[in-house]
Amino acid sequence: MLKTNEDRIVEISMQCKPGPPRIGAGWKVDHEGKPFILPSIGGITLNIQVGDSAFGLAGDHIEPGVSCSANAEKPFEFPNTSLQLLSCVGNEAILVSGDAKGEKGIVTGHHGGSEHVMVDFPKKVLKQLTYDDKIMIRTKGQGLKLIDFPDIKLFNLDPGLLKKMKIKKNKTTGLRVPVTTIVPAQCMGSGLGRAHVAAGDYDVMTSDPETVKEYKLDNLKFGDFVALLDHDNSYGRAFVKGAVSMGIVVHSDCLLAGHGPGISTLMTCSTSLIEPVLDANANIANLLKIGKKR
Repeated sequence: MLKTNEDRIVEISMQCKPGPPRIGAGWKVDHEGKPFILPSIGGITLNIQVGDSAFGLAGDHIEPGVSCSANAEKPFEFPNTSLQLLSCVGNEAILVSGDAKGEKGIVTGHHGGSEHVMVDFPKKVLKQLTYDDKIMIRTKGQGLKLIDFPDIKLFNLDPGLLKKMKIKKNKTTGLRVPVTTIVPAQCMGSGLGRAHVAAGDYDVMTSDPETVKEYKLDNLKFGDFVALLDHDNSYGRAFVKGAVSMGIVVHSDCLLAGHGPGISTLMTCSTSLIEPVLDANANIANLLKIGKKR
C-alpha cells in the first residue's frame, strides 16, 4: 500500500447547488467553420453519467451528472472559487434539502471556464433534483502526498479513491498507474498555461481525425483515467519532455477549435516516475461502482 499523509489532510464541508446550463445565445462555430446550436455546459444532466462515452453526443462540453456551483451568478468569485479548489475527485456529496434529502453522490471532477464541480448521483435521484436543492461536499484531498515518492505530486484526489486505483510500485523507482488511454503531448489544447491545476481542466484536442484514430481517443469515457505524456502539471500546465501527468475525463468531446474531452489533473511528475499501464477498466465508475456501474 502506498504511504501517504492522509492522517494530516484537512476535511472541510462546502455547500453548493446544481448550476443551470450556461449556454450563450446564438450560433457557435466549430473547427470546420460549421455553425451549431447544441446543449452545453452545466445543468442536471439526466442521461449522461461516468462510464458513458464522451464522444458522439448531440452536445458540446457536456458535463455528466450534476454540475454544481457555490455562486452561479459569479462563478469566478468567492465562495465558488473555494468550492473549485477544495473539491476533489472521489469526495462524498450529500443532499441536505429537497425531495432527495439524505441521498449521497460522488465528485467526479471540475470544469474550468464553467467553474463547475460535477457530482454523480443515482438516476432516480437526478429526477428529483431542483436548482434550489442544497448539496454539501465533504472536501478533502488537496495537500495529499506520497511519502515515498515526493517527486510525484497529487492534486484533486480523495485519499479513498487513491487506495482503489490499483497503483503499484514498478521495478525501478516509480509507480505503475492504470489508465485507459495514453495521450501524446501535441494533443493537449484549451487550458494550457494555467498557473495551477488545483481546479479546472484542460482539453484533449480532437480536430485531427487521423490522430484521434491512431491514439483511440474516441474510445474515451467520462471518468476514464488517462495519461498525458510530456506534460508537467506541478506548477501549472507545461510541456516538459519525459514528464508524465495523469487525470480523469470530466466533460465530453467538443466542436470548437482547440477543444475536446476535458481532463482534471490527479497526478503529475516532471520526470518519468509515472509509468502508464493500459487497463480498459481504469474508470472511476468501475472503482467506486457509480454512474453506469451502480
